[in-house]
Amino acid sequence: MALLLADHEPPCFSLYQPTHRRHPENLQDPIRYRNLLKTLEESLRLKYSTQHAGVLLGPFRKLVNDSDFWNHTADGLAVLGAAGLFRVFKLQRTVPELAVVANSFHIKPMLRILQSAERYQVLSLNRREIKLFEGNRNILDEIEIAEGVPRTITDALGAELTEPHQTVASYGGTALGSTMRHAHGSRKDELEIDEGRFFRAVDRGILERHSRPSGLPLILAALAQYHKPFHEISHNPMLMPKGIEMDANSLTIDQLRQQAWEIVEPDLRARMKKLAGEFEEARSKGLGADDLGKIAEAATQTRVGFLLVEMERRIPGRLDPATGSVTLSGLEHPEVDDLLDDLAELVLRKGAQVVVVPATDMPVATGAAATFRF
Repeated sequence: MALLLADHEPPCFSLYQPTHRRHPENLQDPIRYRNLLKTLEESLRLKYSTQHAGVLLGPFRKLVNDSDFWNHTADGLAVLGAAGLFRVFKLQRTVPELAVVANSFHIKPMLRILQSAERYQVLSLNRREIKLFEGNRNILDEIEIAEGVPRTITDALGAELTEPHQTVASYGGTALGSTMRHAHGSRKDELEIDEGRFFRAVDRGILERHSRPSGLPLILAALAQYHKPFHEISHNPMLMPKGIEMDANSLTIDQLRQQAWEIVEPDLRARMKKLAGEFEEARSKGLGADDLGKIAEAATQTRVGFLLVEMERRIPGRLDPATGSVTLSGLEHPEVDDLLDDLAELVLRKGAQVVVVPATDMPVATGAAATFRF
């Protein structure tokens, strides 16, 4: 999210659309995408030449005929691009259709999804390969593992991997104590060394490419004998102490989600209670508020510590990001912005934390609660 909030050389392209997980509903998805791409092209040509437009939208066009991509979508799609940047997000919630060319990315449709406190990741691990999943209370999906993260023990060790049925032993009776290969003896030790090196490579890659960028809790799903050695070598602060002591391949995706949520939910409840307590303490000292106007004013002055936003709540209105002025509008005006989304975007752009929480965990009734730094 930080990358998308940063300044980029305009134009910036933002394309959103609902997608479908199953056939035949998903047949309409690439058609919708083409229509939205045409909208981007038409908007771009108003300011740039056709040739320049073709270069900038090249990555978008490559998706049009990618049948494998369209056969493996989720509930929503966000495609964002600018000079030197192209990102595709498969979203676990639906989003309205939108195609915008502007000086910055339009990120509000993704804010509540990416900042939700209910999100987590599951690392499926055995001694040969890994898989990575991301989900929430209701949905769990396998996600693509980032480049540079070993997917298999062969990826991690390459030629240094112990060959099947071979290991190394030294026989003193041979010239200069040379080594000979045989099929027993220290094979178990060699396999354990390989396993440890694989686990370290996985831990390092997942931390650098997934856990650190996302900030999401990570649950280990593996046979019981792999939990202790993996935890002992792990440097990932997002790895949860409790895991799923089963091979994820033996579970359906919904069974895996259920077991993961049973682990995540108590931790989430404790985290929400802690944040609510911090807010109440701050408010008692005059360093917190649930008034949207006061929060917006503090955000423009970079005074917000963290912001809690109620999930699924919508408050129609407009927010001036320069002054913090808030204008409420009636629901009869369908094109007005959502104040909570605008507020969350402003707070994120100022470098503060935003957490989207269920209504049952909100300490106030206004839809937003913030602590102030001073």
